[in-house]
Parts: sequence; C-alpha cells; structure tokens
Amino acid sequence: MFSTLRFVRAAPLSSAASKAYLPFNNTRTFSATAAAMVSISDSIKHDHKELEQYYNNIKNAKTLDEKTQWRNQFTWELARHSIGEELVVYPAFERLLPNGKEMADKDRKEHLVVKNDLQTFQNLDPENENFNKVLEALWTNLSAHIKEEEIDDLPALEKALDPKDSESMTKSFGRTKMFIPTRSHPHAPDKPPFETVVGLLTAPIDHIRDLFRKFPDDTKSQLPP
Repeated sequence: MFSTLRFVRAAPLSSAASKAYLPFNNTRTFSATAAAMVSISDSIKHDHKELEQYYNNIKNAKTLDEKTQWRNQFTWELARHSIGEELVVYPAFERLLPNGKEMADKDRKEHLVVKNDLQTFQNLDPENENFNKVLEALWTNLSAHIKEEEIDDLPALEKALDPKDSESMTKSFGRTKMFIPTRSHPHAPDKPPFETVVGLLTAPIDHIRDLFRKFPDDTKSQLPP
C-alpha cells in the first residue's frame, strides 16, 4: 500500500550497496502517507497509533540508551504531526465546517499545551527524576486531544469532504510533514502563512541536528531522501 523511500543519516552508500535494502544500517526508511485512497482521517489515526506505540516503548525500554532513542523518535513524530495538522487540517476545518473556526482554535490551544510539554520533555535526560512525570503529563494532555479529534473533529471533516478531496489532503499532509520542524517550538506561529515561513526556516536546523541524535534502528522516517 505504501511506497518506500530512504533517508541516509550517515555517509552515502556505495553504488553497489545502494541497490540493497538495508533498513538498519544507519538508514531510516519511511512510508509515504500519500497512498491510494487513504483518507485524511486514516492518515492522522495512523500517526496517533504510532505515537502511542512510541510512548509505550519509552515506558518499557530496558536501558537508558533505549529510552533516549524512543524519546527522540516520539519527539520527532509528534512535532511533525502537530504542525502538519495546523498547516493542512485545521485550515480545512475553517473552510468547510460551520463551527470550523472554533474547532480549529480549540485544537490549536490544545496543541500549544502539548508543545510546551514536549519542549520540556525533548531534551530531558532519562536519568532525570522528572523524566517519567513529564512524560505522563505530556501523554495525558495528548491522549485527551487525540480522543476528541478522533471522535468529534475528524468525522465532521470527512462528512464535508469528497473521498478524492480527502485523499488529496492526505497527500498534502504527508508532503508537508517532510519539510517542517522535527522539534517542539511552542513560541512559533501556529497558523499559515506565518507558521509555514517559520517552519521552513527552522526545519533545516532541526534536520541537521537529527543527524547527531540517536534513533531506534527499526523506526520509519518521512524526511526527504
């Protein structure tokens, strides 16, 4: 269902090696969100499930190094997902739904709370005595937002969308996530066009820093190849 691209975080592979599929050799593969007939709701729910899995992986990690890797992966995915929604999904609420502006504003406020939590968490050492406390506070706020979004917001949006428009939004959502920041920046604008401009300026710095962060070997990425 998904097309697969690769983003190499270390030295470029040789021409011979590049022909092989090497998912765990400093290479982060990713599944493009732009799959045939995938609705925007399905795409967002897929992200939500991944975030929950990463949260559980942090909690269940057996070593400090493993906790650090999953902390980085959780941060990376949540930062991109949140801004992707603010750039693609929330403007659609405002355009298509009678109460769309109120819905979008509510979700942006909830995002700001999560972004502030994430900014604290993203650099917190697993050995810090507040690590688990901050993680639980972050997940409590995020899971409440996810529940509201899946029960109320996304069904309302899908009713207002033609299936092809929903699929097109999925593609835009996936492309947008490739070129936006991968860390939390809660003081940045949360509406286009200003969020788009700031994101394009901030993203390259985040992506370069990601090269020097540890990630789990078997995670998937949506960074450009």
